[in-house]
Amino acid sequence: MSLPLDDRLKIGVNTMHRRSEPGVGQWLPKIDELVRMVEQVDRLGYDSFWCGDHISMEIPFLDPLLQIAQAAVASRRLLFGTSVYLLPLRHPTPVAKQVATIDLLTEGRFIFGVGLGGEFPKEYEACGVPLNERGARLSEGIDVMRRLWSGDSVSNKGKFYPFEDVRMTPPPAQRGGPPIWCGGRATAALQRAGRLGDGWFAYAITPEMYREGLAVIEQAANESGRTLATFGTAHLLFGRVADNAEQALDEASEHLSIRYGMDMRAATKRYGALGAPADVAARIRAYHDAGVRHISLDFAGPYERRQEQLQRFANEVRPLLQDLM
Repeated sequence: MSLPLDDRLKIGVNTMHRRSEPGVGQWLPKIDELVRMVEQVDRLGYDSFWCGDHISMEIPFLDPLLQIAQAAVASRRLLFGTSVYLLPLRHPTPVAKQVATIDLLTEGRFIFGVGLGGEFPKEYEACGVPLNERGARLSEGIDVMRRLWSGDSVSNKGKFYPFEDVRMTPPPAQRGGPPIWCGGRATAALQRAGRLGDGWFAYAITPEMYREGLAVIEQAANESGRTLATFGTAHLLFGRVADNAEQALDEASEHLSIRYGMDMRAATKRYGALGAPADVAARIRAYHDAGVRHISLDFAGPYERRQEQLQRFANEVRPLLQDLM
């Protein structure tokens, strides 16, 4: 089989975060501020709004499902998604209920991206989940959620989440539940996406790596005997529009180094779309050529300039990509 990809490119925005500040009460998100950001993303014509997930990180992180529930009130048009939700940190049954509710609140405009994480092992320690079980828990969790989203009385015989005769209602707006896009770049993660996923949400890989990853996914789908009507392909892309590449790299890498608690300059340069509008557009084209159909832009840089970045991309970069959209 050949993976059935969408025809057109869609461009969305990933949640933008403040840098962490010392002291209690130094980071206080304002409701109006968050709503205005979603309204601007909508008004400027972006296709989607994505929220990442961490229990504990170097910077403050909001819960993605709660944030999307709020964002859905601010936009009746945008597609919403998680990029990606660390499902093994939670029991999938209450998560299935939350996601079904989100799917109803967004009127079916929701994609559930799931993954393992692992960059911050303390998250797993705090949640009482052994790191070496995270892959198996994710696979079983996906199956549990899909069973519960049927709206029928179902059982699960799995190792981690066994139960008998449970019916969860109301079911999601999308029949069978929202599409589940699997994150990750390791071979096991790619094979999971091929066996179980409705799509792949990648992060911190080059266009060449993306193309190679899709080949692994396709092989796993073939070996599983799957027949797919469509397969979603997405990528979280560090982006920064500036007058030149060096300025963009300086601003983006400083922000990302604070976020991840390490020197991110080399990674930002390798995996980012940085520089003048033509440079950013060319990089996105390379990912599109590799098979990406949903770009989630992570505008890395000073939080206070997020509105400027949203505007500059919409005005200066997106017109250069109209033939793909």
